[in-house]
Amino acid sequence: MNETIIPKMSPEAVLTDLTRQLPQLTPELRKAAQHVLENPNEIGISSVRQIASAAGVKPNSLVRMARAVGFEGFEDFRQPFREDIKAGRDSFPDRARWLQRIGRGGKMGGLYAEMAAASLDNIQDSFAAADAGRLADAATAIVAAKKTFVLGVGIAHAYARNFAYLADMALDTVVAIPRDGSLPIDDLARAEAGDVLLAMTFKPFRREILEAADHARSRGVTVIGLSDSPASPLLGASDHGFLIATDTPQFFTSTVALAAFLETLMAFVIAEAEPDVIANIEAFHTRREALGIYWTGED
Repeated sequence: MNETIIPKMSPEAVLTDLTRQLPQLTPELRKAAQHVLENPNEIGISSVRQIASAAGVKPNSLVRMARAVGFEGFEDFRQPFREDIKAGRDSFPDRARWLQRIGRGGKMGGLYAEMAAASLDNIQDSFAAADAGRLADAATAIVAAKKTFVLGVGIAHAYARNFAYLADMALDTVVAIPRDGSLPIDDLARAEAGDVLLAMTFKPFRREILEAADHARSRGVTVIGLSDSPASPLLGASDHGFLIATDTPQFFTSTVALAAFLETLMAFVIAEAEPDVIANIEAFHTRREALGIYWTGED
């Protein structure tokens, strides 16, 4: 018995068909379709209920919309979008067209598009400049260290603190510096071979960070450096150096890619650590729950 083979459609083809059918749809289904056409990036990752809520329609309207353009239901309709995500393809949504579309909204729409483009580019460029092997090496150094000092000042200060805060749930060897009232070089006075310094500075480079990195190396400390230029003195003094893109159309240094990179490094640290770190994380949250720190809605 021969089975009917339905050719796979690309996300673009699905939306082209939907656009063609738009005039024939009822007002309710047209409303659902317009939202889908304007927000194609939601199709493969959001639930039917979430999409319906954002569109201002009932979930069943999405199902009927999908059937109106030849699909058995909404799950079949969005399957091509999910396959693109699984395959790691970024051909859709077409970022350039998306940015152009939101930029047509006027001055603020243009600013929105510029900021979105810069954020996406920074993350892409930062991850492209590194690789899993190099990140794993840095994570292994942190896990094996007797003490890891995380150093950031200025815009990087909060990120250094957050990295140490997250690490503290699993490891008791990671601390953020400088401490209140001290200089980075003071906090490294007892650093020794076997320790790690995770330091970050971005243009214009901070002198105290560079001095701390040089001092750490002189004491045999492994240096992991994050900066935004291949010419950064910090990267030249690092055992593990990583470029973080910080471009932005505004006056400030973008930290979007820095946050994403540190989150990824933390994930690698947890993956490289001994199994008992999971027990440490669970104990951390169990203790907080027992103390009533988390709001449960039952108070």
